[in-house]
Amino acid sequence: MTDLYFFILTAINLFLLLFMCVLIRLSETLNPRQARGFLVTYILIGSISILELISVLVNDGPLWLRWLNILSNYLGFGLTPAVPICLVYTLNCAEGRTRTLKAAVALEILYLLLLTGSLFSNGLVFSVDAANHYSRQSGFHIYMFMYYLGIAYLLFSSLEMARNFQNRGRELIYALAGFLAVGTLVQILIPEIHITWLCVTLIAVLYFLYCNEMWNQLDGLTGLLSQKSYLNRTMNLGAEDRMLIVLDVDDFKHINDTLGHLAGDQCLKEIADCLKKAYSRYGNCYRIGGDEFCVLLQEPEKEKFCREKFFWAMEKRRKEVPILPQVSYGSAELLEQESILDAKERADQNMYEDKKEHKARVTVTE
Repeated sequence: MTDLYFFILTAINLFLLLFMCVLIRLSETLNPRQARGFLVTYILIGSISILELISVLVNDGPLWLRWLNILSNYLGFGLTPAVPICLVYTLNCAEGRTRTLKAAVALEILYLLLLTGSLFSNGLVFSVDAANHYSRQSGFHIYMFMYYLGIAYLLFSSLEMARNFQNRGRELIYALAGFLAVGTLVQILIPEIHITWLCVTLIAVLYFLYCNEMWNQLDGLTGLLSQKSYLNRTMNLGAEDRMLIVLDVDDFKHINDTLGHLAGDQCLKEIADCLKKAYSRYGNCYRIGGDEFCVLLQEPEKEKFCREKFFWAMEKRRKEVPILPQVSYGSAELLEQESILDAKERADQNMYEDKKEHKARVTVTE
């Protein structure tokens, strides 16, 4: 009866994973890295689920199946920590994150080598005795350490991504990690129920939905929230949205015409990075046009601090990217009973005045 129950759970699990693999293959919104990462994750989870089913079926079975019991447990315990690493791989990897990803892969390889070496002794994490009976060993905590370390690595990588991309659903990441940790703990305390990999599959599916929703909110070039996100947000402004800041790149057409669109794209990315560093802690940053940006600021008293931090960051980057242009700036507090269009008109007017001053200074200098 227990084997039938576990077989049904595994069948449901594999169906969900197969469905997700087909969905990813049909998706045109994921970039190749994201699609590859999720596909490998789901295939890996499916493989480990099948290995766990095999180990349950052959345990205490005929002695000639002892080698299959050992192999299935070895691969299952060995590959499990690789699942969160594959999910981290799907995230856009900056240079620093790439280094930590390589370190995580190296740690997984070291763990596999340790597990392989233990096969020639009494077993470190598990053992299968001469009677083909599986049992946990004193080193089982090493496996649990690697497993929870992988969950923690995925958690912190996801939080870093959410912070960089200004996603407002960070609490959902904590919920996903907590659900997975609790599901695994139940499996440890009650080994007979075998729910871990169904929990892992559900988390991997929910994680895909979370990431896909987040990526769909972003502008593809700059990583800021997109114009569509801005329009949807301004249709239903919250009480926390208290100031609108608009920014426009000076003479951006001149950069595209003289230096090329690749140089123009580089400038937009640099400006977006400076915006996120200065404002993302206190509001949401958007790219609302070709060379137009805006911020919905939640704490107007932080405007001066954020503005100074933004232009300081721009000057610092300009030392390494001399083509980085000036940016004109305007702001307006959101008044009660005022439409967002009226507030934007006031902010735009302030921004145009700032642009005129920039042009006047350039004329005087020339």
